[in-house]
Amino acid sequence: MGRLVPRNFKNQGRRDGDDPRTRPLQTIAYCGLRYIFRSKTQFTDPNQWHGFTWRPPAAHERARLRPSHSMHRMPIHRANIGPNSLVAGTRMKLLITGGSGFIGSALILDLLENSPHEVVNIDCLTYAVCPLSLDAAAGHPRYAFEAIDIRDRPAVARALDRHRPDRIVHLAAESHVDRSIADSDAFIQTNVVGTHHLLEAARDYYETLHGAARDAFRFHHVSTDEVYGSADAGGRFTEHTPLSPNSPYAASKAAADDLVRVWHGTYGLPTLTTASTNNYGPRQHPEKLIPRIIIDALAGRPIALYGDGRHVRDWMHVEDHVRALRRVTEHGRVGERYNIGALAPKTNLEIATLVCDALDTLVPNRGLGSYSGLITFVADRKNHDRRYALDPSRIMRELDWHPERGLEDGIRDTVQWYLNNARWINDALGLAGA
Repeated sequence: MGRLVPRNFKNQGRRDGDDPRTRPLQTIAYCGLRYIFRSKTQFTDPNQWHGFTWRPPAAHERARLRPSHSMHRMPIHRANIGPNSLVAGTRMKLLITGGSGFIGSALILDLLENSPHEVVNIDCLTYAVCPLSLDAAAGHPRYAFEAIDIRDRPAVARALDRHRPDRIVHLAAESHVDRSIADSDAFIQTNVVGTHHLLEAARDYYETLHGAARDAFRFHHVSTDEVYGSADAGGRFTEHTPLSPNSPYAASKAAADDLVRVWHGTYGLPTLTTASTNNYGPRQHPEKLIPRIIIDALAGRPIALYGDGRHVRDWMHVEDHVRALRRVTEHGRVGERYNIGALAPKTNLEIATLVCDALDTLVPNRGLGSYSGLITFVADRKNHDRRYALDPSRIMRELDWHPERGLEDGIRDTVQWYLNNARWINDALGLAGA
């Protein structure tokens, strides 16, 4: 923490009676750090930060700062962040594809609450989207939505020209493995062809940029640990592990990863890529494992797990993933790949048991005993990866990101959210045709 005060204050040419030292204190949260300054209005122009320097806050000022869950984090080490990394308080416009989905909506809500950035969300609103997820963003002065399919390159190009974003965060994707096995066409069209069209539109847009705008532009592609295939016992995937996907979904994402890498190397597009482990948390579509367990358990239906239930995944709360995405988007090094993992490996059976334990505590079913009695095993998925495990040491070392949400507490909070949001579940299930 600290206070931003003018350098050489006496020479700032202030108007009489306009003493910054007597203005009301304001704070701004940025990259997990909370800044305090005196101003009549919020800073919205990066140039307004010129002429300020850092000073620790006085005791009475520290007492007036709101607590933040990430205030204990140390500042990012300057040697490890990319050139043209953001200065605290810089306001950007981010164009987010797939922003109405699970991770995208969480990112948008976080950006609107905890950053000065403007957000443009382009999404074609498939079955996997519940409009209620972004109710809190509706009408926000820094939020705009456009119903656009990334496969429609002219529409994407028009959106880029209209909004002139500083950075693109590419989250739009078909992501359910079972659906990709049943019908891979939508996965190839969206994840491969759509990414290609988006890259080409971004490249054309990038060529129109000059000076600082060109230097600051980034294309951040969000991928998955599934592109690496199945990990050996005890091993972890690094950013240099060859891609070896084992499902149509994973293959489509691996193809997109390669396209992004090639568009950087061949055309010089300033790209960033992240790959994350399994996410969970509020507003996740009911077809995914943890929401499905909750919904099936409450309905008294069997909780079906593939095979012996001992497939291992690393589970990360979506809030931790969102913080990592912001770190990389704002400070990542161009051309680099960052693995994002929580180092919380659990088998699917262990996850199901944790969810059932939370339900037993929050909504006990005396007639059933324990919800875990509903767990059953079904035939395994085709070519099912046995274990995923990422090594997140690069993002921890270079960008000072660390997971903060404990798994058991996070699952309990997630279960409580679903218990409190029956309308959201019903809407999501209705849109999915369930």
